[in-house]
Amino acid sequence: MRFRATTFGIVAYCLILASLLIGKCGSMGQEPARVHDGSWRYTLDAPAAEWMKPDFQDGDWSEASGGFGTPGTPASRIGTVWNTREIWLRRQTTLASVPQRIALLIHHDEDATVYLNGSLVASLVGFTTNYRIIELGEAEAKLARVGENLLAIHCRQTGGGQYIDAHLIDAAAPPELLPVQRSEVPFKSQLITPWGESLDRKQPWPEYPRPAFQRANWMNLNGPWQYSISEDQVTAVPDSWDGTIVVPFALESLLSGVQRLLKPSQCLWYRRTFEYRPHVGQRTLLNFEAVDYECRVFVNGKDVGGHRGGHTPFTLDVTAAVRDGENELIVRVIDRTEMMQLRGKQTLDPSGIWYTQVSGIWQTVWLEWVPETYFESCLIQTESATGTVTLTPRIIGAQADAATVRYEIRAGQQVVASGKSVGGKPITIQLPQPRLWSPRDPFLYDVELELLNSDGGVGDRVASYVGIRSVGKVRDEQGHWRLTLNGEPVFHWGPLDQGWWPDGLLTPPSDAALRFDVDYLKQAGFNMIRKHIKVEPRRFYEYCDRVGMMVWQDQVSGGHGPPWTRLAPLPIDAEWSDKDHAQYLKELDRMITSLENHPCIVMWVPFNEAWGQHRTTAVGNWTRKRDPSRLVNIASGGNFWPVGDVVDHHEYPHPAFPFARERDQEFVMVVGEFGGHGLPIRGHLWNPEMDNWGYGGLPQNADEYFARYEESLRRLGELQKQGIAAGVYTQTTDVEGEINGLMTYDRKVLKIPAQRLRELSEAMGIGQAP
Repeated sequence: MRFRATTFGIVAYCLILASLLIGKCGSMGQEPARVHDGSWRYTLDAPAAEWMKPDFQDGDWSEASGGFGTPGTPASRIGTVWNTREIWLRRQTTLASVPQRIALLIHHDEDATVYLNGSLVASLVGFTTNYRIIELGEAEAKLARVGENLLAIHCRQTGGGQYIDAHLIDAAAPPELLPVQRSEVPFKSQLITPWGESLDRKQPWPEYPRPAFQRANWMNLNGPWQYSISEDQVTAVPDSWDGTIVVPFALESLLSGVQRLLKPSQCLWYRRTFEYRPHVGQRTLLNFEAVDYECRVFVNGKDVGGHRGGHTPFTLDVTAAVRDGENELIVRVIDRTEMMQLRGKQTLDPSGIWYTQVSGIWQTVWLEWVPETYFESCLIQTESATGTVTLTPRIIGAQADAATVRYEIRAGQQVVASGKSVGGKPITIQLPQPRLWSPRDPFLYDVELELLNSDGGVGDRVASYVGIRSVGKVRDEQGHWRLTLNGEPVFHWGPLDQGWWPDGLLTPPSDAALRFDVDYLKQAGFNMIRKHIKVEPRRFYEYCDRVGMMVWQDQVSGGHGPPWTRLAPLPIDAEWSDKDHAQYLKELDRMITSLENHPCIVMWVPFNEAWGQHRTTAVGNWTRKRDPSRLVNIASGGNFWPVGDVVDHHEYPHPAFPFARERDQEFVMVVGEFGGHGLPIRGHLWNPEMDNWGYGGLPQNADEYFARYEESLRRLGELQKQGIAAGVYTQTTDVEGEINGLMTYDRKVLKIPAQRLRELSEAMGIGQAP
């Protein structure tokens, strides 16, 4: 929709606005008439010729609330996102009496045709930028009747924003437009991945969820649960349940079996039972890998704790609540999605680069049982220059300070170090002839930790691993800062990887699906992944450790941001309250805590493109102090403040960098996003009718698509010679309306084979040591 003002539209809007301001329509003191939206039947595919007739059967059409259009269209009240070329609508409207001045209150896109009870009453050329009133002629008015009336509309659009909404009204008393009723159903795509097609809904994600800190004793609680939705002020457990949901898939996802939107004013309840026998002398821990966003947990009617933050794991000690036999587990979730929540790419109105909301449990739920004194965690730090490994166990329990820790480090079957220590003191070990971790040789040592009882027997035992590596930066002969791994310069070459799925949304359909993406990228010659605005299941990072894939880890974004000024001088920060800032840091700290043992992670990225960017210098300094072993890219493509290690510029479609800044020479210069070349693959689009897009417009064919990619790499190779130390190509896969992936959203079509990608990057010198 091209935006322009029309005198008629403005006058009509002023009439409606005036009625709102004085609180009447008609005589003074009357309550204003109100438009009640109700639901429409609609289709995006051209229907049969008689589609506007009252007796037409529309049972196979979709049902949703109006108006229909794209967010940001002037004066729109979006109930359902419509972003395709055409739409056909039908709705029954009840009239208690037929007004003398019966009219349409309509806000429309291009060339809308309106039918009343099967007959054409308006053919509207062009589009509006607001609601307007169109009185029906004498002949058209006679079509209206007391009781049910069918309003049918066909509307199309050719570019820009778009919107359609219409009501039958009394022109003598323009009505009040109430807040729109939001649809309860997300867009239902036909796409599904191969792993989604073969999903075992009774036992999804059966793998151990914390592979870098494993115990033998555990129970997986994924699978069918009961669910119910209530208003958020309701705190009592539901008396009845709405149906079954498959955990760990979010409410809105296809694989959950539900596909329903959670409103900000609602809460989501979960329930399941499980058989369990508490172990004498041991504690029972209930683990949630991720719940979006805020939850309370009840075991056998007892409140055992809660959590706020939707992207990191948490543990509750439920020893006092579990019992022998059947146990009941209930989880209450609130997810407002927007406001100040850290939410990443989720939004209430998906379009463009913003995707379907994700609510509730979206990663594995599981139990484990441990001795009264046990390992809560163990920080593992390394230094490649000396071959040093430092283990710092955190022990929980009454005997924590006096507990004896026995450790063993193995290279394959060979024990290379072992010993004992007392309590949670750091244990520093220097390994002989250490084999260092790198993308070319991702060698991992096995680590075993045991807590010994007073009689010498083993209490707690955990299995882990360590990759010995160090990250840093160094100036080359031309004075450019280069990224280093184990003291050697390495060009970081990787994709922007968002980790979204058409069937699971944020949740990969399986562990094999998760590994498929990494394997493809590894085979394609990438040595790094920028994990974008998402924290993956911990098995993702373990797999990157094992196959040798470096990771730049973004913090999940949210809240409001400042004006986006990129690398311009005198940047501005958004104003955040102390409370919101504290929650941001709490979630950033939790992410680092849960992931810091993974050698694959080489860089933290607190902000992206000014999204929620606030107190930048303080956040950068905090991150550096929290983890001095990794690099800090304070704001990838965002407002640059001189803090951390990296200055990061985004440029689409082809990479570029504004070098003429003396300040930037003190930081590692990277192109943190570029590319985004789109290629639609018929039969593999999230929504074939929507405005699927890529940066720089869409190519005519696959050859042009590859030529654009090749040109981007050529330019990146030139930038590498000029001092650029890393490049991030957008992106691994298509995501909803973004069709700029190297493979389709359902992972069924590789737009460019991995070997061809590898050969091209090697030919251009991308990823080679400078």
